[in-house]
Parts: sequence; C-alpha cells; structure tokens
Amino acid sequence: MTSNQSWLDTVQFNSDGLLPAIAQDHQSGEILMMAWMNAEALMLTVQSKIAVYYSRSRGKLWHKGETSGHTQHIHDVYLDCDADVIVLSVTQVGGIACHTGRKSCFYRRLTLTQADPVWETIAPVLKDPNAIYGSAVEAPNDAPNCSQDQTDSQSPTVSTSIQSDPIQADAILRQLDEVLNERKSAHPESSYVASLYHKGLNKILEKVGEEATETIIAAKDLATVLSQNSHNGPLSLNESSTVARQQAEHELIYEIADVWFHTLVTLAWFNIGSEQILSELARRFGLSGITEKASR
Repeated sequence: MTSNQSWLDTVQFNSDGLLPAIAQDHQSGEILMMAWMNAEALMLTVQSKIAVYYSRSRGKLWHKGETSGHTQHIHDVYLDCDADVIVLSVTQVGGIACHTGRKSCFYRRLTLTQADPVWETIAPVLKDPNAIYGSAVEAPNDAPNCSQDQTDSQSPTVSTSIQSDPIQADAILRQLDEVLNERKSAHPESSYVASLYHKGLNKILEKVGEEATETIIAAKDLATVLSQNSHNGPLSLNESSTVARQQAEHELIYEIADVWFHTLVTLAWFNIGSEQILSELARRFGLSGITEKASR
C-alpha cells in the first residue's frame, strides 16, 4: 500500500473485508441508504468522489446509479469512533436513492403510539421503478433496507414484499389524503403534519407561502444554470456543469413537491379531497384559457 493510501489503515473492515457505509443527504441530513464497501470500493469512492459499493450477493463492485443515473456525489466521508462504520455526505442525483423509487430506503417507521406497533409507510414513490430500470426489479439480497443498487441486477424475479409495498403513482394522492386526515387526530409530537394541524391554519398557510417562495428561488437558480451552459457553448457540458444542472433540477422538483404537499395539508384542513382538484383540472382540460376564465 502506498503512503498516500495510509489513511485506509485506520479503517477497520470486518472478517469479510467489508464495512457498512451509510449515505446521508448533504443538505437535509436525511439517511438515504446503507450498503457495504470493501477497501477497493472505498478507495474508488474517495478518488472519484462518486459512491462505489460492494455487492455481497454478486461478489463484485457496483457503482451507485450506473444504470438508473441516480449517482451519489461525495462531499465528505466520516468515520465512527470504532473506525468500522463510515457515513458518506452525498448529493443524490435525481433525488432517488432507493430501488423502490423513493428518495430514501428508510421509508418505513414503526408506530410507537399504540399498543401493537406496526410499520407505517411514510414516504411516497417518486418514480415507478419500472420506469427507472426498464423492467421488474429484484429485492436486495444483502439487507431489508435496500442496501443494494438494483441497476446491476439482471434477475427477473420480483420480491413479493417490494411488489406489493410501493405506492403506485395513480394512488399517491388518495393515500396522502388518508394519511393527512389521520394526522388531524394524532398527537402533535407524533409527526410533522400532526404538529402543523396542532399549530393551526395560519401556520399551514405560512408553510405554503414559504415553500412557494423557495420554489421561485429554485426555478431562478435552474434558469441561471441553464443560461450559463447556453452562453458557454457545447464545451461547457462537462461533468461539473451536468451535475450543477441535475442538482438545480432536483432542487426545483423538491421544492414544488413541498408546495404540493402543503397545499394538500391545507385541503385536508377543510376536509376537501384531492380528487376535487383533479376533477377541476379535468374539467379545464381541452378548454382555452379565455374560455375557462369566461366560465367562472
């Protein structure tokens, strides 16, 4: 081992030459996923500043997002006190780390406010896994927390747990409506939405305005990035400019999702279902703006 890799001597790999690596969102601090690394994967991750993991089931390295495009760009690497766990501070390209199409692999929370705890799905599918990977995906063999990137897997087998669990795109609003209505009677400390309802309508509306402002800022930032790329010409489309564009796009998507979510909270406050908004949009579909306004 060369001297410039002496830092690796500090890392304590297990008897199989592996250690767990936890990916954490650089901005929000949200835990996105856990996977395994061997020494080679860790060195490649540090050298390329792109996350590379080791698949125990397939016995080889896998580059996060090599097929899906949902790569992880490394900002920092942290080592715990026993030197046997690392935390990666990352920017998750595309905003999706989990092979189920969710932002984070940790999308289930155990309810602790009732006699019989149950696992509750707390995060929606942002994109259908079939639309990401082009075919059915296999649940990871390494761990139940989605520690494998399914872009490497060629098996057509579909895990029963994964097949039945993800929220389908056409049901997200309906399920959100149900969850939001349940939160209205929940203890304010049990969830973010319950705390919003406890604080009252003004706080909810304040969040709608706050997220709308952040959406405007994100949209302007994306426009600036696109304008810079356009002015600099084709040579500007290098890796750094691509990453900047992807990050700006993700930020806009993230902020608009926040706006939509808080407007749904507002609707639920008044016991209005999201299907009424969809019906209104459907009514307008095919009408010109002038005709629609005249019908009001």
